[in-house]
Amino acid sequence: MQQHVTLVSSDGFEFIVSTEAASVSGTLKASLSDNFIESDTRKIVLDNMTGELLEKVCDYLMYNYKYSKYPNAELPEFEIPPEIALQLYVAADYLNV
Repeated sequence: MQQHVTLVSSDGFEFIVSTEAASVSGTLKASLSDNFIESDTRKIVLDNMTGELLEKVCDYLMYNYKYSKYPNAELPEFEIPPEIALQLYVAADYLNV
């Protein structure tokens, strides 16, 4: 059975993603290691991200995980709304993706 992790935004929205997709992020992968409480609870609170932003981050984690299996394939474009582009850049830096 595939394991999942719950990501929680600053405004209380919860997103469930596979551990493999979450592990695209170096920060989330480290949080899920045995050294952190999050590895037991399978829940990570991201106080610096709103629900709208975290939803797009989760979309990207799943997109990256899905298409990393096909490195030579032509990939569909990952749409980034201009109004949150800067926030996504900061989130990507924080999450190490």
